[in-house]
Amino acid sequence: MLENIGFVMSNENAIEDMTMNSIPFFKMSGSGNDFIIVDNRKHQVSEKTLPQMIVGACRRKMSVGADGFILVEEGSRADFQWRFYNADGSRAEMCGNGARCVSRFAFLNNIAGPRMSFETDAGIISAEIVGDRVKIRMTDPLDLNDHLVLELGNDKVPYAFINTGVPHVVIRVADTASVDVAEKGRKIRYHETFSPAGTNVNFTSPGRENELTIRTYERGVEGETLACGTGSVAAALIAAKQDGLVSPVTVITRSGEPLRIFFRPDGFSFSDVFLEGDARVIYTGELWEEAWK
Repeated sequence: MLENIGFVMSNENAIEDMTMNSIPFFKMSGSGNDFIIVDNRKHQVSEKTLPQMIVGACRRKMSVGADGFILVEEGSRADFQWRFYNADGSRAEMCGNGARCVSRFAFLNNIAGPRMSFETDAGIISAEIVGDRVKIRMTDPLDLNDHLVLELGNDKVPYAFINTGVPHVVIRVADTASVDVAEKGRKIRYHETFSPAGTNVNFTSPGRENELTIRTYERGVEGETLACGTGSVAAALIAAKQDGLVSPVTVITRSGEPLRIFFRPDGFSFSDVFLEGDARVIYTGELWEEAWK
């Protein structure tokens, strides 16, 4: 009997030790783009094990599963700063849906008020929270060129390019549902034209008035995602330039959830660019080492 009690106590101690070493996190989704978010202001995440943690925790079915991993840290020029990582462990300058999710995370955890700003590798992003919806002000886009042709095997593919915090190729198609996003997107993402950094690839088609549908191959996830905020912004701005769409443009993502893009035409480019959509808390939990090792 005493041996049994000792066994139970040792199990309880083991669980307590594991819980002490676990890391609290939020799982959030922005229009189907999902993220693991950790408050790292007290440096609870080890830099030594961070790369392994990101890749391990973002594995679907084997762990939490996510398109990206976000660390919230102290900022010197804004309410906080983030470090954003793709599911493959690579660091990205910007992620529109991730930015919306981290903004609501910061509000819910009393890190910032309903109007806030935070530092990213692409610059300072401002945000406003209204319920479960978040509207962020993007950095001004760069490098817009909408009269390009890409040689892809024997095909010549017309495309546009724009950097909305990260690089994006935008290709107009008759029907997004019929595109092999995985195959074609991968070929373009790794095309020598965009080396060494590579690019995200968006396939778009017009919908109803002032509306687009979109499917995106995301660099760093290395596959199609259910939504891409910066890609939706890229597609909306290219459509505004080529087809005369006006602000706000509604973009229907692969998840079926709409994103709204606001902007002001500014000569050959755009300014005052905003991205609005839902930012949902899916669940909260504690990340044990078993989840990523």
